[in-house]
Amino acid sequence: MGGGMDGREQEREHVRVAVIGSGFGGLGAAVRLRREGITDFVVLERADSVGGTWRDNNYPGCACDVPSHLYSFSFAPNPDWPRTFSGQPAIREYLEHVADTFGLRRHIRLNHEVLMMRWDADAMRWEIETSAGDFTADVVVSATGPLSDPKMPEIPGLAGFPGKVFHSARWDHDYDLRGKRVAMIGTGASAIQIVPAIAPEVDRLTLFQRTPPWVMPRTDRAITSVERWLHRQLPFTRAARRGLLWGIRELQVSAFTKRPNQLGLIESLAKANMARSIKDPELRAKLTPSYRIGCKRILLSSEYYPALARPNVDLVASGLKEIRGSVLVAADGTETEADAIVFGTGFHVTDMPIADRVVGVDGKTLAEVWKDGMQSLRGATAAGFPNWMTIIGPNTGLGNSSMILMIESQLNYMADYMRQLGLLGGKVALAARPSAVNAWNRQVQTRMQRTVWNTGGCTSWYLDAQGRNTTVWPGTTGEFRKETLGVDLSEYEVVRHRERERVAAVGGAEFASGGAGSAAEEGAA
Repeated sequence: MGGGMDGREQEREHVRVAVIGSGFGGLGAAVRLRREGITDFVVLERADSVGGTWRDNNYPGCACDVPSHLYSFSFAPNPDWPRTFSGQPAIREYLEHVADTFGLRRHIRLNHEVLMMRWDADAMRWEIETSAGDFTADVVVSATGPLSDPKMPEIPGLAGFPGKVFHSARWDHDYDLRGKRVAMIGTGASAIQIVPAIAPEVDRLTLFQRTPPWVMPRTDRAITSVERWLHRQLPFTRAARRGLLWGIRELQVSAFTKRPNQLGLIESLAKANMARSIKDPELRAKLTPSYRIGCKRILLSSEYYPALARPNVDLVASGLKEIRGSVLVAADGTETEADAIVFGTGFHVTDMPIADRVVGVDGKTLAEVWKDGMQSLRGATAAGFPNWMTIIGPNTGLGNSSMILMIESQLNYMADYMRQLGLLGGKVALAARPSAVNAWNRQVQTRMQRTVWNTGGCTSWYLDAQGRNTTVWPGTTGEFRKETLGVDLSEYEVVRHRERERVAAVGGAEFASGGAGSAAEEGAA
């Protein structure tokens, strides 16, 4: 696609790389670019501050279900985490610290929502339209993340509800819930944190549950001053702690991916966790899942079940069907009157809205290319979109460990991608071969068939509209790291500007970079 955006060439800023989003993925990409010696880049952020999902999700009780020392960059360790499972304020503070420590502020453009990205084949660059000005870039790194755009269900009568309505990721802190009748819709990771946090202060809390989750105890505690001192003064203690946390989770992966029947013992522990707080057998039956543990994400909470046992909390074991004025009607006919509705109904994960805003070589959007399901090469690049890659792309999610490990692996891949472009020289682009994308995804989906996410008997947000798991990685983080150490040029076509033709890169060995080893070390757990 040639031509400009409204002829405003003189108003556009051109950069080597445009990074979209300033959460863990975007800030990590920015740090890695600087470490690779690339300083000609911008980070385009739609909000007025950095933080991504940890900025947007600030609801009562918001915290991480991955241990703090594993939920941080290996290149930016934090010896001062306050708790073993830190809350949202501490994680957001950490991300602000990363932006400051690595000198990223000069690159960040706040309040710049990306409206459209188009590949200009004549100029061999991306044209980027934002809410606050236009840019062009040789390479785009999209790090918007799958948990960035809330999903609101279409409920008949919702528009006529006279009370307050908001999503957990858009919490209205100006609305006082004290003394109110509140309906919580959904029983996912957000809901099991919100329910215990607000139950003591509301008049009545009604939880609408379509499918009960498996909930394990969350062994959270304050990290002592002695531990923090040790981690500051003796960094190997911090590294050992992180390594232990990582190793335990790596050993668990085979049960999720190859031998789901081994998860029966974990189910027994989860049932025991429930029985400690839920004495009513009828309520316990409603809270007991009928699917294999791990099919949906295993949730961690030591407060959720005690909150459900409170006298002012009711469980409706049926989804919300319709709303009549201030009355919420469940699918089983149960009626509940409420002053406020909080939706904990997740995000657009398999249908990310950013895909509607990316236009490739043939004029099609990424959403159109992905209409039958997301797929990419090594979770990073898509056929038909040269010099465009994503962080936390298709099949890079995890069911039991830290996404920061996967992000760092993708940063390794991004770094080598930039090295290869530099070695090739001139105006050049790498375009993922459709055959390579298809081969990678056949391999992933074949491995997926045995996993608990596909065989566990549930319907989860991991699955797309066709029932295909395009979200989770069916292996260990170590395996993924090996698969993304560097770019295999045989999986790409080299597009050169001066020739205006695609030249197949045969073998790719002559372009191999000696920097992959250092990249691997930086991404090590």
